[in-house]
Amino acid sequence: MKEDIDIFKSELVPKHDILDEDEKIILLKKLNITEKQLPKIRLADPAVKAIGANKGDVLRITRKSEVAGEIIYYRNVVS
Repeated sequence: MKEDIDIFKSELVPKHDILDEDEKIILLKKLNITEKQLPKIRLADPAVKAIGANKGDVLRITRKSEVAGEIIYYRNVVS
């Protein structure tokens, strides 16, 4: 019997959110870049699978930092 494991319960896995289209447009305009210029994250990544992201989605990854508090990274989901 297979148990579902919530990888986000681990303190080692940062919070992942999928940006909606409006958020994505605002982010890309603010940074003056295209989606393809964002760092990539694979569709096969366990966190990507867990949140149900699809190819072409942009993720906001919020990491905890002892020095800065929180740091936000953005990644483009690729196959």
